[in-house]
Amino acid sequence: MSRSPSDRADVSEPLRPSDHVDGRPAPARDDDVTSPRLGPIEWLRWGWRQLTSMRTALVLLLLLAIAAVPGSIFPQRSADPNGVTQFRSDNPDLFPVLDWFKLFDVYSSPWFSAIYILLFISLIGCVIPRTRHHWKALRARPPRTPARLSRLDDHREIVVRLPEGTDVAAAAEDAIASASAQLRTARYRVERYDGRGAVSVSAERGYLRETGNLLFHIALVGVLIAVGVGGALTYTGQRAMVQGTSFVNALTDYSSFNPGRFVDADQLSPYSITLDKFDVTYQPSGTAAAGQAGDFVAHVTTQLPGQDPQDGEVRVNHPLDIAGDRVYLMGNGYAPIVTVRDADGDVVFRDAVPFLPQNNNMTSLGVVKIADGMPQQLGLVGFFYPTAQPLDTGAYTSVYPDLIYPVLSLDVYEGDLGIDDGTPRSVYTLDPTGMTKLTGIDTDKSSIQLLPGQTTDLPNGLGTITFENAADPSQNEITDGTLDSGSPGADYSQAVPRFVSLSIHHDVGAPWVLLFAVIALAALLLALFVPRRRMWVKVTPREGALLIEYAGLARGEDPQIAVAVDQLADRHARAFADAAEGEIIDANRPTPAADPKVD
Repeated sequence: MSRSPSDRADVSEPLRPSDHVDGRPAPARDDDVTSPRLGPIEWLRWGWRQLTSMRTALVLLLLLAIAAVPGSIFPQRSADPNGVTQFRSDNPDLFPVLDWFKLFDVYSSPWFSAIYILLFISLIGCVIPRTRHHWKALRARPPRTPARLSRLDDHREIVVRLPEGTDVAAAAEDAIASASAQLRTARYRVERYDGRGAVSVSAERGYLRETGNLLFHIALVGVLIAVGVGGALTYTGQRAMVQGTSFVNALTDYSSFNPGRFVDADQLSPYSITLDKFDVTYQPSGTAAAGQAGDFVAHVTTQLPGQDPQDGEVRVNHPLDIAGDRVYLMGNGYAPIVTVRDADGDVVFRDAVPFLPQNNNMTSLGVVKIADGMPQQLGLVGFFYPTAQPLDTGAYTSVYPDLIYPVLSLDVYEGDLGIDDGTPRSVYTLDPTGMTKLTGIDTDKSSIQLLPGQTTDLPNGLGTITFENAADPSQNEITDGTLDSGSPGADYSQAVPRFVSLSIHHDVGAPWVLLFAVIALAALLLALFVPRRRMWVKVTPREGALLIEYAGLARGEDPQIAVAVDQLADRHARAFADAAEGEIIDANRPTPAADPKVD
């Protein structure tokens, strides 16, 4: 009689489970476990346990690191507002999309804050119960000695024969006392246990490992708190200063200012900084590192209310500390003094205009904006070359960063500068949309080119422009806008003032972040390098001898546990045998006997 395939599955294949998927539904069983339905409280409890697990904390920490990546890719309003403006000009279609996702304000965005807060809660939820458990473990007695130490992997046995007439029980007490003393010396917590004809001592150490682990997480919480609170009380500002000008720590004197949420811009620490001189040295021409800057230093005068002026210096990576602020030197360049007069000869603009360096030889780009005093608004954009040299194309480039043959080249635009509608515009860029180009390429007039001290006419009879010689303004002369009247051999070393770009930071959280970071590092070293282990010494009296067992158990990864057991056995057995005038006669690993006694 033949059987169906399903029957054969049940009879001829006994290892196949009865509810195997073979086309038939599994039979119902009365003892099947049915999970209860979770209510709102149970779901909240489950969610809290998931959030406060160490696995979730690690995932959130990884997400926080990933979420910070856009902050290093895209310019941030808090650190580089001009970069954000430039990105918007270069990418007008992409900018609104990225801005909607807060990629230019990453560290204050809702999604970054959500990860930050969840990580904060998760760490606290992890640390508090583990701290309670660790406190109980610190106060608990070491565990009882196992009945059979020989079952442990790291185990040693040594038999010590005692002299005739020795009280074996008293010798066992001495052996345990000696073992306890040695273990305490090695910073073990020790507890004695007796039973079954033997005496033993149980020892444990390595709780600093868990202490370090907890301290690391507590320090990480401290870092998060310091960063969060410090960020709300921190402000950062930038200011470009030309030689001879001063800066007052007030909101109106900043080029850009980025305050924390709780910063009152009207309550900034009052002080002033005056840029007296900026020194920079360059490697001379003809050397291997020609043109490379050797040292930057800004000489400043600082003054606090009610105090005498103080001299100070600002160097790269050596900020100036004043009134709780730190002043950093971020960049430098040249600031040609430009004077523009209208057709009647009246001055409508005169200022030192910072030109931003574009390469190592200080070829610099700058913009002059004249909003009033002319028939229409004027914009002049061009380059400054500290040591100009013509190219085959007729354009210029700078071949050395110092002032040897400085040339200012400008193109003139006439029209609407786009500043009357309240839209913020960068002072370092010019949007030519809606403006008419009067000089340069695609016009019938050449670009304006001036040496220090030269003056030339603006196109269409608009007036004149002068590139002032800061070293000797009386030498200014009128030219036709070419360089033929200039003298390449003249001394222009002081003709153009320099400017420095300063960044002012007030960060109350930085010292706390450093403190918690140091604590975290020290705690991490404890958690990584302090071994957690248990040791046992068991003494069993025998007729005229003692059987001494040594065993160890690693609580975690501890490659030195076997060595620690061997060292304890050797030191203790030798010391006890010498003290009791006994002889080591047997061991599961050869051990040199004690030195013979000489009567």
